[in-house]
Amino acid sequence: MNRIGFIVSSLLVVLALLSSTLFVVDQRQFGVVYALGQIKEVITEPGLNVKLPPPFQNVSYIDKRLLTLDSTDTEPMLTAEKQRVVIDWYVRWRITDPSEYIRNVGLDENAGANQLNRVVRNAFQEEINKRTVKDLLSLKREALMADVKREVLEVVKGAKPWGVDVVDVRITRADYVEAITESVYRRMEAERKRVANELRSTGAAEGEKIRADADRQREVIIANAYRDAQKIKGEGDAEAARIYADAFGRDPQFAQFYRSLDAYKASFNKKGDVMVLDPASSEFFKVFRGAAAPAAPARK
Repeated sequence: MNRIGFIVSSLLVVLALLSSTLFVVDQRQFGVVYALGQIKEVITEPGLNVKLPPPFQNVSYIDKRLLTLDSTDTEPMLTAEKQRVVIDWYVRWRITDPSEYIRNVGLDENAGANQLNRVVRNAFQEEINKRTVKDLLSLKREALMADVKREVLEVVKGAKPWGVDVVDVRITRADYVEAITESVYRRMEAERKRVANELRSTGAAEGEKIRADADRQREVIIANAYRDAQKIKGEGDAEAARIYADAFGRDPQFAQFYRSLDAYKASFNKKGDVMVLDPASSEFFKVFRGAAAPAAPARK
């Protein structure tokens, strides 16, 4: 049993040693082999590799993919006309030489991102100081970003290369500081309110003008209609009078008799009507006193 246990223990030790000497480099990473704290080898190709067991050799990994650095600083920058603006930007970068990167920057991606953030911000500050707010909002923004990229590359590829490559620098937002932004918004709001009130006043005046014109046209139409109605009525009355006169002129006695009947009809329209008159002396009751009705004229 002791012999079997020894063999099993020996096998486990051998497997542990083998596992500590083997490592896999992913296709998205660089493998950096250290020997007593010094860079021994940089593995750039993916696959299974061999090294000495710790503490003789150790391995660390660095991302070789395209990385994105977003701005986190909200401190305002001054333009050429001394306007305080806040910009948001991002940088696309990658590690190209792990040895130089580790020696001049740091052991991981965060160290490079921190230093690159400082360099990019300084470059933006320098370039924005040369330009106006109008330049930041116009097509000249492309030239600004190209100049910032050029300055950053000069730093990372200078006397002490960082072992990185800056692929792109972009501005995502350019705006005034909050205090100025609020003032601009208030001015815009006041201007919009002024325009709205002006439009309302113009609309109200136009509405009054339309209503006044409509009232005038209504009065004119009513007056013309009343005039035409009175004219037609007068013409009808005249024609009726002419017809009556022509008809009654043929027999005056019948005309008088007919008018007397109309007068009686109008006077005794209601049962409660009372008239106190002397029928003997009143011409009004001449027909009632038995006067003969006029004879009809002979037809020719």
